[in-house]
Amino acid sequence: MSKKVTQIVEELVIPIVTDLQMELVDVEYVKEGKDWFLRVFIDSEKGVDIEDCGLVSEKLSEKLDEVDPIPYNYFLEVSSPGAERPLKKNSDFEKAIGKQVYVKTYEPIDGEKIFEGELTSFDGKLVTINVMVKTRKKSVEIPYEKIANARLAVTFH
Repeated sequence: MSKKVTQIVEELVIPIVTDLQMELVDVEYVKEGKDWFLRVFIDSEKGVDIEDCGLVSEKLSEKLDEVDPIPYNYFLEVSSPGAERPLKKNSDFEKAIGKQVYVKTYEPIDGEKIFEGELTSFDGKLVTINVMVKTRKKSVEIPYEKIANARLAVTFH
């Protein structure tokens, strides 16, 4: 059920954000406690502010009222993905080259399932990350299909 809802919402919101020179980062439809939440994460080159989120929310609400794809009451939340933006699409990984990332895999690679470090390359099939092992840098290649989830990582120096 939730997969279908997210696909419908993506189809409704992509023209809205594209028209506003923004991009859709992610859509989540989740139940928390007794309440359902439809969360839409948007971004743009200049970043997004509360007015941008309000505008997208308003336009998306109109479309959702027309199509009515969700049979339950829910809360619609439109926001920025924040500093720890998820990396879902190929373009997300390409834009993150040179940045700090956090990657969790479905199965161990070199005995590890969690990698944090600088994303140095992505060719569509392999994600290469420089990680620190004690005092030295090590390059780790992770097959794209083995990534359970990935996001930008905030590091404090």
